Amino acid sequence: MTTDTDKKTGKRALKHCYQDVVCNDSTNPSFLNVAAIRFSRRTFLRLGVTSGVLSTLPACASLIPSEGRPNTLGFTPIAANHFDTVTVPEGYEARVLYAWGDPISEGPSFKKNAANSAWEQGQQAGMHHDGIEYFPLPRGSQNNTHALLAINHEYCDNGLLFPDGERNWSLLKARKAQNALGVSIIEIRKEKGLWQVVRPSSLARRITARTPMRFTGAAAGCDLLKTKEDQTGFFPKGTAQNCSNGKTPWGTYLTCEENWSDLFTRQSGPLTPLEKRYGIQSQEKLYRWSRVDPRFECSKSPNEAHRFGWIVEIDPYDPKSIPRKHTALGRIKHESATFALGKSNKAVVYTGDDEKFEYIYKFVSKHPYKPSDRAHNLKLLEEGELYVARFNTDGSGIWLPLVFNEGPLTPENGFKNQAEILVKTRLAADAVGATKMDRPEWIAVDPKKQGGLYCTLTNNDERGMPGMPGVDAANPRANNLFGSIIHWQEANEDPESLVFQWDIFSLAGLKNSPNPNWQGTNDVSFGSPDGLKFDSRGVMWVETDVKSSTIDKDEYQGLGNNQLFAIIPGKSDFQRFLVGPRGCELTGIAFSPDNKSLFVNIQHPGESGQGVTKAGEALKISTWPDGLKTGRPRSATLVIHKKNGGIIGT
Repeated sequence: MTTDTDKKTGKRALKHCYQDVVCNDSTNPSFLNVAAIRFSRRTFLRLGVTSGVLSTLPACASLIPSEGRPNTLGFTPIAANHFDTVTVPEGYEARVLYAWGDPISEGPSFKKNAANSAWEQGQQAGMHHDGIEYFPLPRGSQNNTHALLAINHEYCDNGLLFPDGERNWSLLKARKAQNALGVSIIEIRKEKGLWQVVRPSSLARRITARTPMRFTGAAAGCDLLKTKEDQTGFFPKGTAQNCSNGKTPWGTYLTCEENWSDLFTRQSGPLTPLEKRYGIQSQEKLYRWSRVDPRFECSKSPNEAHRFGWIVEIDPYDPKSIPRKHTALGRIKHESATFALGKSNKAVVYTGDDEKFEYIYKFVSKHPYKPSDRAHNLKLLEEGELYVARFNTDGSGIWLPLVFNEGPLTPENGFKNQAEILVKTRLAADAVGATKMDRPEWIAVDPKKQGGLYCTLTNNDERGMPGMPGVDAANPRANNLFGSIIHWQEANEDPESLVFQWDIFSLAGLKNSPNPNWQGTNDVSFGSPDGLKFDSRGVMWVETDVKSSTIDKDEYQGLGNNQLFAIIPGKSDFQRFLVGPRGCELTGIAFSPDNKSLFVNIQHPGESGQGVTKAGEALKISTWPDGLKTGRPRSATLVIHKKNGGIIGT
């Protein structure tokens, strides 16, 4: 989920204002033999490759089962468009459920000129919805009409958040921005066929960049996590830049801190090597927090940045519970927290580091999951081993352990103990020789194939450029403008396995482009795959995140606004299900247990990709969802259903 520098203006979109800075200068090998590219059987057939070549593919190429999935998708695919609305297939309806500024329970309503106070913002939906999960009520049920929704709020835009934008900057403004990030927990109920937010609700709450939390795991209490405010190193404050997400079988929410480095600045003295490796800058960032809050100025609080970059576990069913940052899962820019159970019932969590040339990781718990012991399960992510992926040219792969005193992870190489490996996870992954990927984002577990995983690689326009890593088998395109989806199968169908087979499921791109580097392997043209999830029937859902300054322009001309696709692996190609309003990203996917309600987030409608947004300029692009010529475009959660009450996608 990124935006890059606009080629004409040199400005960066606000969402990830320094995402285009490459932080990985390690010398991990790139395999230049593009002939070693590993495509899935479906992809080879789409390209017209002979059956003789198919017989030479690794075993993984035939391990995308079609059994147990629907035979067809029952909706008529919609066309790409550039409308300022939400478009869904005939027979479907999309409604706005929860938009930025809506109260979580009883509380203040949104003021269309954004004049809500910092306190009020802390009682309302945050800005820029992202990951989302459905938690049935009561806990442990499969209720399709009463639930909690956990919703991430990834970032904020000062130009829209305040009536006067960035003028008259103050600590109070920074506090409002901090309250606009984090997570919403809201209660929802289906009445007369329509979902509504329950107000008041004793379960509703906001978790922000100022909410008290605690650390768990080997790094908890280490010197690198201690600050003047918290000399124990056990009690961080807040979560921010919450992007993708996950869900555990014991009913908790995993939220991912992605581009947290954007919040920090070192204004005095040189950046440390660790700060550079994680993308912290010396120049002031668009958040402006470091001007007024010393917590975010690295020369004044050098360890505060180490307290972000974690996966945070939240119990949505207990509003008094304290969110926990699990250090055992490593400190990176987490883009997913996808859960699986291994054959010995250990908890496995997959995560991507969403930046150019970064890595794919997984965590395996020390202890097994016990279905009847929630108290035990709540501790599972506190202890275990962390691994990083290497994708070999022959279609095999290996999970490399990030364990103190194994291989190069020794004091001689800058790692004093396991705590330092977890705080310096990127450096540890560099040291063991992981494969640099084209921005690994969402990861999805195939419900119809144990140990089958997919990961979106959104794009990387610096792959193969002068001074940058070249193409390799898993990332085969230089100047990769359109991205891809990679698939792997864990050995023995076991997520706990340390070896796997992999292939490339899809190269995004243009169906009939004369430029070979822009060609996709699908019957539908699309680019920048991002959000990714399976429904319980085995249908894959893929969202796109074309940067705001490029939507329907340049190489993406004619592709329209960002979109949601459905695909049945092994049976169908990509079919367009939803197109969002102008300037938005589509992100966050959640289903009710019966697959009859689909929840999707619309993020930053009206964004131009030209830095801090001015309200008037944003409204020229989009007035969604309110349709007003004054006010602000607002991110929001959609709920989608079939008008006949049927299953989504049929």
